[in-house]
Amino acid sequence: MSATTKAIRIATTGGPEVMELVDVTLTDPGPGEVLVRHEAIGLNFVEIYHRSGLYPVTLPSGMGSEGAGVIEAVGPEVSGFKPGDRVAYATSPLGSYSQARVMPANVLVKLPDAINTRQAAAMMLQGMTACYLVTRTYAVKPGDTILLHAAAGGVGLILSQWAKHIGARVIGTVGSEEKAALARAHGCDEIILYRTEDIVSRVKQLTGGKGVNVVYDSVGKDTFDASLDSLKPLGMLVSFGNASGPPPVFNPLLLGTKGSLFLTRPSLFHYAAERADLEALAKALFDVVSSGAVRIEIKQTYPLAEATTAHRDLEARRTTGSTILLP
Repeated sequence: MSATTKAIRIATTGGPEVMELVDVTLTDPGPGEVLVRHEAIGLNFVEIYHRSGLYPVTLPSGMGSEGAGVIEAVGPEVSGFKPGDRVAYATSPLGSYSQARVMPANVLVKLPDAINTRQAAAMMLQGMTACYLVTRTYAVKPGDTILLHAAAGGVGLILSQWAKHIGARVIGTVGSEEKAALARAHGCDEIILYRTEDIVSRVKQLTGGKGVNVVYDSVGKDTFDASLDSLKPLGMLVSFGNASGPPPVFNPLLLGTKGSLFLTRPSLFHYAAERADLEALAKALFDVVSSGAVRIEIKQTYPLAEATTAHRDLEARRTTGSTILLP
């Protein structure tokens, strides 16, 4: 078989304009591979890091690591999947910004009937990220108080609902009243408007001077210091993104002087590296969404051909919640 599909490729790193929609030739799936026809593609901030060069990739490169669709062909040595299966993924080699692709079968999970492909593409990376953050990196317990930056973002809306479902008190930071209303509707008990309010002072006020058990920080440079200063002794800063730029270099002695704090920089790649872990994360996500405890809401959709516009809107913080590209 030889067919042509449309896909986004980059030949150099830079702004959104470096992404080009080109024709790509599809070949038959090889050993351990399948051909997936996408029905929806996830858009995530990490793709801006890949495109800009903050996270180096081998060029030329595809874009995107999350998608959902239907298997059209299966190569040799593939077990557990067949043509017609509805599948999704979030940890594959880059290349999801495409109408179809040949890819490793071992990164796919089957979708239950209760989850449609658009929903899956909107939640796999963000939802599994939220899952490991609240259940493994720092296992949130009933009665914990957490601070969540970018609470109206894709991971934020899922994580806040999940933490609230566990029984935590959720303090979220956002940049506008519109985003504040969205965050409150998705589990945040308290909101800090970071443009006009001092984060540390408000956290101390809201916690009776104690601080929070854990801070989930995907913003990076602009919030790192405030995150450390918002923790109670023995608290944990989970730095899992750099939307404002990489956090500053700091002396680890600060962790001791500020209360024997913990700092970690986790990645879904490592938490889902083993097949059993990937399946466990996906199952936990499917279960919590199917139960209604966590709602997945697609706030923006763009045609694949308008991926550059989607990236500009994401970088300018004009988006909320989950965003998908439609092939």
